[in-house]
Amino acid sequence: MTSYDVEKGAHASSDTSDSKPYNAAHITDNHNAVPGESFEIGNSWYARAQRFAGKLGFEQRGIERVPEDERTDSGFRALLNVGTMWFSANMVVSSFALGLLAKQTFYLGVADSMLVILFFNLLGITPVCYFSTFGPRFGLRQMVLSRFWYGWYGVKLIAVFNVLACIGWSAVNSIVGAQLIETVNPDVKGPAGIVIIAILTLAVTTFGYKVVHAYEFYSWIPTFIIFLILLGVFAHSGDFVAIPWEAGTAEMGSVLSFGSVIYGFATGWTSYAADYTVYQPSNQSRTKVFFWTWLGLIIPLCFTEMLAVAVTSATALNGGDNRYNDGYNATHTGGLLGAVLIFHLGTFGKFCIIILALSIIANNCPNIYSVALTVQVLAHWTARVPRFIWTFIATGVYIAIAIPAYYDFALVLQYFMDFIGYWLAIYEGTSLADHFVFRRGMKGYIPEHWDQPMKLPPGIAAVFAFCCGIAGMVTGMSQVWWVGPIALKAGAFPYGGDVGFELGFLFSFVAYCAARPLEKKFFGR
Repeated sequence: MTSYDVEKGAHASSDTSDSKPYNAAHITDNHNAVPGESFEIGNSWYARAQRFAGKLGFEQRGIERVPEDERTDSGFRALLNVGTMWFSANMVVSSFALGLLAKQTFYLGVADSMLVILFFNLLGITPVCYFSTFGPRFGLRQMVLSRFWYGWYGVKLIAVFNVLACIGWSAVNSIVGAQLIETVNPDVKGPAGIVIIAILTLAVTTFGYKVVHAYEFYSWIPTFIIFLILLGVFAHSGDFVAIPWEAGTAEMGSVLSFGSVIYGFATGWTSYAADYTVYQPSNQSRTKVFFWTWLGLIIPLCFTEMLAVAVTSATALNGGDNRYNDGYNATHTGGLLGAVLIFHLGTFGKFCIIILALSIIANNCPNIYSVALTVQVLAHWTARVPRFIWTFIATGVYIAIAIPAYYDFALVLQYFMDFIGYWLAIYEGTSLADHFVFRRGMKGYIPEHWDQPMKLPPGIAAVFAFCCGIAGMVTGMSQVWWVGPIALKAGAFPYGGDVGFELGFLFSFVAYCAARPLEKKFFGR
């Protein structure tokens, strides 16, 4: 492959082989990164679309490696960007809704619920923090980095799961937001609320990396204020109930199952992690990136989920005969919030709930920005479609899913997304096994190989390990529609305790460690 130096004016690459999935006009520097100027070269529809995007201020870069001289997200502001990015994305009503499940679904007390929230969040966010440090080091998106573990073709399987997760969770989240809006104003029906949330999310994500970070930099502020108001009003009401925790196998199963839900939500950002640090310079401190990502995740997750546990405790008043329980039974999250905010604050309380509904935008922005990048990994032709076009398409798809689901199959969609959530533990098991056992850290990568299939691993070992992880997951998962044999032993009958993500991680890690040496011996890469 012939390289091209934009500043020196060398000739463009003439390599148009199938190993290069990008537009023929794309050029690379000496580190196989793609300068921004190359996106507009030529008269192809791709170049014209990119010129159009440039005029509107849209980010033109997709999954191409970011050159060092274009990594302008630097200094202390860069660390604030990554911290507030995750702070806003998790200081949302979706996180609060998760905490409601502790009592309402898993019948846990207050103290045990909060301990589960703390420890399983700490476990779940660790891979997100760690993979965030890869962005500055290599200038590559998370799904492109995954090629170094799953290979050129194996990563397409991972990309499919990630697309399903991005689209599915965006639909689920928008349904939650629309339900809150309809609770406050019945004239704004669910489909209208979904479209409002989707369009506002699209307005942010279409512009790309800088605007997403700019929005997330501030969007946590009003939401945090509303949650503080909720905390203050509820604390003043005196309706908190210190529900005690239980003991025995039933308690163990409930702890494991609720912990699985908490872990799944916290670790759900893993497959996007590096996407939001690729414009930071390669000499950025990995420790600082890890720490600021950690702060941006742990604080909002624990705060919102523990607040939900506290508020939900009030449903136990008078043996369940109270407005809190009535509100939850009527409209779940919206009804419970209304029992605090609307009951005490009236019209202002309704305004607060609308703000919480719109917090879904901050939660969906990472989904919709990253799904476009993930689609580009799927095939040569998808990489030739500019990122902003995939953002529009993904938005249309999840609107089309969310509107009928709002009325007909929201519960089925939720069950499906809970099932999809297990895949990240398997992904982490395989990727971390390769990173620590075989590559032995960051020095084991040659990032210039990111788009060269014959220099990447074949991916057979990773796909095999992924399949083994699925087997482990199935034996350990506990859902309404399926309880694995090992899960049955981890708690009381009939649901046992969910150990699906633990077994998925373990099976995939061990299987990869066993299969990768054979793959390297046979293929030599």
